[in-house]
Amino acid sequence: MAMSMIDKAAEKKDKAQWPADIAAEFERERANPNPCVGSVLLSENERTRVWIIRLAPGERIGFHRHVLDYFWTSVSGGRGRQHVHDGTTVEYTYAPGETRHETYGAGDFKVHDLENLGEREMIFMTVEFKDSANKPMPLPATVARQAAAA
Repeated sequence: MAMSMIDKAAEKKDKAQWPADIAAEFERERANPNPCVGSVLLSENERTRVWIIRLAPGERIGFHRHVLDYFWTSVSGGRGRQHVHDGTTVEYTYAPGETRHETYGAGDFKVHDLENLGEREMIFMTVEFKDSANKPMPLPATVARQAAAA
C-alpha cells in the first residue's frame, strides 16, 4: 500500500521573508507561468504527462505551476524544502514510496519550488492528468521535442 501525505504536517513551516533571488524568481514565474512540473518530461499522451525530478544534494528545481490534477511519488526518499506561492516555506522528509494526490478546481493552482536538503540524490515521479478542471498549459517546444525523442 502506498504511503500518503494526507494530513502530514510539515516538519518546519514559516512565513519569513524569502531571500532576494528566490523572491525575484517567484515574480518571474508569476509573470510567465512555468508549466514544467519536473526536470524531464518522460512521456505525454492525450491523457497524461509523466515527469521525473532528480535533485542532487543541494540542488533545486525552480518555481513551477500546478494547474492539473496529479500525483507524485517519492522514489528515493529524502528531505526537501519548498517555497510556496502563499508565502510559506515548508520542509518535509519523504519516505520511498510516499505518494500525494492533488486536485485543483477551475482557476486554482499551486506554485512552488523544491530543494534537496539531504545528502543523497532525491527522485520523484509526477503524473499529471490532462482531463482536469483546468486546461493543460502549453509546454515549451524544447520540452515537447525532448519527450517525443525519448
